[in-house]
Amino acid sequence: MTNRKIFFSHLAQTSPAPPALEITKAKGVHLYGTNGKKYMDLISGISVSSLGHANSKINRAIIKQLSKHSYVMVYGEYIQAPQTAYAKLLTKFLPKKLNNVFFVNSGSEAVEGALKLAKRFTGRIEIISFKNAYHGSTHGALSVMGNELMKQGFRPLLPDVNFMEFNNPADLERISSRTACVIIEPIQGEAGVILPKNNFLSKLRNRCTETDALLIFDEIQTGMGRTGSLFAFEHYKVIPDVLCLAKAFGGGMPLGAFISSEEIMSTLSQNPSLGHITTFGGHPLSCVAGMEAMKQITRQKAEGRRQKGQLFKKLLVHPCIKEVRGEGLLLAVQFSSEVENKKIISKCMEKGVITDWFLFNPSAMRIAPPLIISEKEIRYSCEIILQSIS
Repeated sequence: MTNRKIFFSHLAQTSPAPPALEITKAKGVHLYGTNGKKYMDLISGISVSSLGHANSKINRAIIKQLSKHSYVMVYGEYIQAPQTAYAKLLTKFLPKKLNNVFFVNSGSEAVEGALKLAKRFTGRIEIISFKNAYHGSTHGALSVMGNELMKQGFRPLLPDVNFMEFNNPADLERISSRTACVIIEPIQGEAGVILPKNNFLSKLRNRCTETDALLIFDEIQTGMGRTGSLFAFEHYKVIPDVLCLAKAFGGGMPLGAFISSEEIMSTLSQNPSLGHITTFGGHPLSCVAGMEAMKQITRQKAEGRRQKGQLFKKLLVHPCIKEVRGEGLLLAVQFSSEVENKKIISKCMEKGVITDWFLFNPSAMRIAPPLIISEKEIRYSCEIILQSIS
């Protein structure tokens, strides 16, 4: 049997019609198919491969750690240098109140941990999220997803979860003394890169402070330099109580984390002890890969990432393009319909440029290339997109 036949016969499918590209190798901003065809990757595996594919320094860090040890014990039981070193490096770039890291395997797990933490610390029940929010597919993360179509087949989900409108200050009055936490993407991703307006995040921060509700920022997609700054909250000068990270956080390896203050995080270790545990969270190979990625990203200039995003906006001008919105290298190219957008995406792939659509806004094209993409590569990819529109 060919790999393609095995893929469709023995691997559980996530959709009726996946792109099903068979990739034999990847390097930098490019993927290579079985027939040698070269594809420019403008989505980074959905914002994961931010330093490109097969990054040599990340690979060396993994190999060096592998010569020492890989997995030895569940997270939190043994002192492991890759975990302690990465936690120290990470907190160096975070506000003082975000000084305690709980490593997990993925973004969904980071959200699950953050929701449990908020309930445990506050002793409250209600969780508030936002319409068109995406936080993952596990039961708790699915409960705070702001799209009923994705949820209706899996109910019942968590009780006492309510939803507000993103960028609607009037809704903030719904946060009350019953609210354990409010979870939000500072920039909504799967809604089609929707930016906060009119100091909405500051107003949300103030309301959470007034009611003693924890504010959770899901920066799983926006973190690690994707929007220009290392973290999106830096754009808006709003500090959350809990920060969730994943995707690019592992340097291409499976890694996530939720981060808070030592005071808040300590509640997970008692009454009961082992109240939140993970077998593979903070895997040594993932931690050294993520740490090397963070070192490289923090050595880059944030302004350079912003300029690359601006170049995409400057070049992607066409009567069919209604808008190009976003921050840094997290962009949405808005078309008039889902049908039009998916035809263009398909044509781009034929021409060797991989783009994608957004889960809750299928009429918009996703552009989130590796942060290392060059000006020349940006110009080439925009030329292909414009040719595909035409």
